[in-house]
Formats: sequence, structure tokens, C-alpha cells
Amino acid sequence: MAAPRFRLNQALDPEKLARTFRERGRLHIPDFLEGAGAEQLLAELEASEVWKLIMNQGDKVVEFDRRAQAGLSPEQKMRMNAVVFAAAQNGFQYRYETIKAPHADAERAADPSALNGFARFLSSEEVLAFLRIVTGAEDISFADAQATAYDPGHFLTSHDDLAPKQMRRVAYVFNLTKMWNVEWGGLLTFHDDGSKVAASLIPAFNALNLFAVPQLHSVSFVTPFAARRRYSVTGWLRTGTPP
Repeated sequence: MAAPRFRLNQALDPEKLARTFRERGRLHIPDFLEGAGAEQLLAELEASEVWKLIMNQGDKVVEFDRRAQAGLSPEQKMRMNAVVFAAAQNGFQYRYETIKAPHADAERAADPSALNGFARFLSSEEVLAFLRIVTGAEDISFADAQATAYDPGHFLTSHDDLAPKQMRRVAYVFNLTKMWNVEWGGLLTFHDDGSKVAASLIPAFNALNLFAVPQLHSVSFVTPFAARRRYSVTGWLRTGTPP
């Protein structure tokens, strides 16, 4: 398959979008791309076998590739669930699948996958100029990127994305999920504080969500009866140079 060509929707008005972002500190942009780029990106992610299941144990990151996941016994999976769910009760915990794009443009260009192409597109001067206007963050210089897929039992508990050394200015979620029901979970939820929900967003295909860092948010638990995987590309608009 030829590498997709990503095109920013020229009907989007950055000044109008900027007013909403200033008022709320977050923004939902439907129809972010023109053409078939989103469809091609989703098709590649659906067909990929390089996904890794990722979760945390405190500050430690634990990963399982597809082969390692297939090798887990039912008893091991049950023990894993017990540990993950117990940690999620009162702390920061996550579990989902991921494919990470490299940070350096040369590495992205050397591997012409759709994910790397989308990461290069977000870091292009045309798109960065648009995003600087929309977010008011005039110093953003590149976007990092990872594809994520949430299956039943996957989730991301509340956190604010603050990591000063990584110079994150704005977080983004580019949705690649079609026909998602609110009852299936997997909602991007913003928290006013530890006990209140400010807003929740259902995954919507070809929509870009932006929100200022730091901002408390989570992805709700995907239910056992969810009929499909929740796909997206996520990351941060950052300052400085790629590490």
C-alpha cells in the first residue's frame, strides 16, 4: 500500500477555533483531515502485528508484544488483572496497546509507515503554524506520536500529563474509531477536580482533540461488551528539539 498523503482540512478556521480553546483550555475539531488519509492510517493500524500491550507497575513500564501475550496462561492473565485493577483503585494505572513513532524526523522518514507519516505531518510547518494559532502556544516545535488501541479491560486513570523535562505544551488525541457507543466506555474525560467530571468525549473518527497541559483527564474503562477496538494517535505538542 502506498504511504498515505495527509492533508489538513482547509475549511477549518484557526482563529475561530482559538477562541474556544482560550475559553475552555480544550477543543474538539471534527473532520481534521481532508481526503483518505485517516482511512488509510486506520487500515494500517488494524492490520499491524507490532502492537505491544503496555501497563505500569508504579513508575515501571511493562510491555508485552503479541507473541508474549499469546504465551500467557489463563491463570497468568487472571493474576495480571488482579494486580492491575487493585493498583487502579487508588492510584495512577493504565493498560492499552501501543505502537510508538520515533521522535527524530530522519527515523520517521526512513520507515515510511502511515503512523510515521502522520507524525511527520503533525510536525510539518504548515500544521504547526495552524496549531500555534489554535492553541496560542507559539513556541511548539514538534509533535511526538504513538498509536493506541483500547480493547475491553483497557483504561487510563486520571493524570495531568505534566512532565517539565519533556516540555509538553498541549496534548492531542486524533481519533480513528468508527461507530462507537457511549455505553462501551473508552471516553476521554476531563476532571474539574478529584470528584467532578467537566466533560467527556466519545471517540469520533477523523476528529482531533486538543487540551492544554497540565489538565486532569482519563480514559474510562472499556467494557467487556465493546464491539470493536478504540483506535487513536496520541501525543503532545512540544517545545525544543526532538530527543
